[in-house]
Amino acid sequence: MTRRRPATARVARASAALCTTAVLAGVLSACAGYDAAALARQACQHVDRSLTLYRASLTTADPKAAAAEQSEALGQLRDALPMAATAAGEAGQYQGLMSTLAESAHLPESLLVHALSLQCAAAENGGAPLPGPTTTAQTPATRPPPTGR
Repeated sequence: MTRRRPATARVARASAALCTTAVLAGVLSACAGYDAAALARQACQHVDRSLTLYRASLTTADPKAAAAEQSEALGQLRDALPMAATAAGEAGQYQGLMSTLAESAHLPESLLVHALSLQCAAAENGGAPLPGPTTTAQTPATRPPPTGR
């Protein structure tokens, strides 16, 4: 009989440890989601600065000043990328933001402005996508109709 009590005590300690671990995992995962949203918002602060600089460069008369503003705008996107990557690792809804920022190494910012604006608006909305236009059968095709026969 004395042998069963230590075994019962071990099972009780193991159960308590397992429950504690489960509770901590739940708390940490909730914090991770919060951290992801905060990181995405921080990344979007850099994106907002970048978009402001980029738009200003479009109206700057001096080509050297415009190039400097565009270079600084690109630097802001590069500063945003690590934060967006960490946010995307924590919560999948920020994958698009990270991917678009990564494309800034290959594409001009003019092609990214719209996507970054929408993704940061969604990040400000807690990561939920914003409602957008829906496609229907009435939406015109992006390719021209076939020719000849």
